[in-house]
Amino acid sequence: MENHSEACVLKIYIGSTDQVNQTPLYEFLVFLAKKKGIAGATVTKGIMGFGASSIIHSYKFWEISDKVPLVVEMVDQEEKLREYYETVRPQLESMKYGCLITLSKTDVLLYRSGNYRV
Repeated sequence: MENHSEACVLKIYIGSTDQVNQTPLYEFLVFLAKKKGIAGATVTKGIMGFGASSIIHSYKFWEISDKVPLVVEMVDQEEKLREYYETVRPQLESMKYGCLITLSKTDVLLYRSGNYRV
């Protein structure tokens, strides 16, 4: 991905308890994105939300379940993101509580790696 270029943002709205073969769905999605060469991915944890089911999920200390909304967001070229989506679509369509996927155009102003040392 180049600076000052047009790209797309793929957003996948899921629940924190969603899984694929006993692996958290968000981990499955991010690790697969890395394997597929997607430019970047971030998982954001929400504190409250609802979707098509109209059931409100929130993070409160007295609740037994830690089911909160998550957004997995990826940025790359549209073609790569659409190809990635087609790969994960069967898993997303089989989610018990549903999900929402959006794709929107964006402008990349700066994309660079840092000087990361281990």
